[in-house]
Amino acid sequence: MENTNFIRIYTGLEPNVDLLQDLFRTRGIDSVTRNDFEAGLRAGFGGGFPGQVQLFAHKDHYDEALNIVKETFPGEEVDERKNDPLS
Repeated sequence: MENTNFIRIYTGLEPNVDLLQDLFRTRGIDSVTRNDFEAGLRAGFGGGFPGQVQLFAHKDHYDEALNIVKETFPGEEVDERKNDPLS
């Protein structure tokens, strides 16, 4: 089932994603994560990359979330407007 209300904004290490989610929460920004590697392990097959978690922000707060990511991790690449919805 596809959920187009959330757009991928960041992919990185789990501690970084946890920090960003906490910052989003304090500003009222809804977000969800997806860890394809862990999901694959639990299902009994491979998928994704170890240690890489995808962070999705609600599309209504995308610009604000993007600014938070850029301020928090200024040297890292962000997933700007790749239109990759949570699916």
